[in-house]
Amino acid sequence: MDKEIDLLINILERPEEITIEGLKTWQGELDGIEVLISKCGIGKVNSALNTYRFIKSTQPDLIINSGVAGGAGTPIGSVIVAEKVAYHDVWCGPGTEYGQADGLPLFIKSDEKILKIAQSNQFLTGLICSGDKFISTAEEIANIRSHFPEVKAVDMESASIAQTCFIFGIPFAIVRVVSDTPGEGENISQYKDFWSNAPIKTFNALTTILKSYKKSVS
Repeated sequence: MDKEIDLLINILERPEEITIEGLKTWQGELDGIEVLISKCGIGKVNSALNTYRFIKSTQPDLIINSGVAGGAGTPIGSVIVAEKVAYHDVWCGPGTEYGQADGLPLFIKSDEKILKIAQSNQFLTGLICSGDKFISTAEEIANIRSHFPEVKAVDMESASIAQTCFIFGIPFAIVRVVSDTPGEGENISQYKDFWSNAPIKTFNALTTILKSYKKSVS
């Protein structure tokens, strides 16, 4: 989110705008950690391509994706850090499980250090499911839950980012704030109204996680 990026840039030491593989990026330091910030784009293709650009050009120690997600029984405003991610719109045919990209595990797990930091800071953790569709109805959530009963939130990028990181052996973490509750009231209006507050929530979560991560690897 642009607002989230603006908040993050303001706390970087010596921020500098650069370009990585055609992608506008901001580079700087936060408590001695070299940080690169950019938008991943909406949907699985954009997020996978831009994650690959980052990996190819910078070989990062860790990739963190943040943003908003639809709640699957999770209250609006909750910050959720993915324990693991899966696709809710993938089936590769006989011999694979629903949600499993061929040749990959059904669930791709997040970085354990980040997960422990999230739990110690009382952030909600759990399964996030991704697909190339904005989920807006109770029926769609029920269908996803029929395959993944433990799902906490849904989005359009987490699983493709996770898949890209998994393939290249890069640890990753997903930090999302629940912006709407599909099937409960007018969730599209909830989603639109929430954008003014979402960046502050993810910004606070990200800074907490990064500072604790710095201590854990020092």
